[in-house]
Parts: sequence; C-alpha cells; structure tokens
Amino acid sequence: MNPVNCPECEAQIDLEATTEVGEIIVCPDCGVDLEVTALDPAAVQLAPMEQEDWGE
Repeated sequence: MNPVNCPECEAQIDLEATTEVGEIIVCPDCGVDLEVTALDPAAVQLAPMEQEDWGE
C-alpha cells in the first residue's frame, strides 16, 4: 500500500496495490473525489469536476 495525503483535508489515505494512475478515489474523511496522478511516489489531486451537458 502507498500512503498519500488528501490535498483537501490532509487525511492519510492508503492506496491499494491494484490502484492505477487516472483512477478516481474518494477520501474517506472529507468525501472529496481525488484522481491518482502517480504511483511511485504516490500522488493525488482533486478530481476535475464533470461539466453538466444540458444538450446545448
């Protein structure tokens, strides 16, 4: 497991061995969506917000 800190609340999150770059995870403390950006060393960033498509 690779520990990483949430950029929002600084909680330590242990990434599973099967975690892949680009995967979206949820912080267990604050609930924010995080995108895994690297594995060695482990790094995450706030996941980009999905834009609503209202059919325009």
